[in-house]
Amino acid sequence: MKAAPDVTTPTAYLAALPPERKAALTTLHRAIRQAVPKLKPGMCHGMIGYGIGPYKTKSGCSGEWFKVGLANQKNNLALYICSVDADSRYLVEREAHRLGKVSCGKSCIRFKKLEQLDLDVALELVKEAATLPMLGV
Repeated sequence: MKAAPDVTTPTAYLAALPPERKAALTTLHRAIRQAVPKLKPGMCHGMIGYGIGPYKTKSGCSGEWFKVGLANQKNNLALYICSVDADSRYLVEREAHRLGKVSCGKSCIRFKKLEQLDLDVALELVKEAATLPMLGV
């Protein structure tokens, strides 16, 4: 779910969440900030983004996106790690088997409770993503 238009900061985003989701995303937010302080947080497309910047794809699409993102979605919580390694493998897709009892896409990790996510592995990928170029660039 996208944040309401009046939610313009990560602090306001977290404050607007239901208590059980607020606790989980606040814990993740703090862990990401500690793991990669150089990736500044902000709001991007209704989510918290870290390392927000421009991108341009080979097909010519361009816009603004993040290297790492957090979102409160209708049915779950989501951690996005939007980077690929030197072999063009999405980090999340590559390490999905290590991330816990979660559902993964190419760059999205979905979970209902923070305890389902292997936070150490997720933060390892967040740190790796911080060293890599933006997707599509």
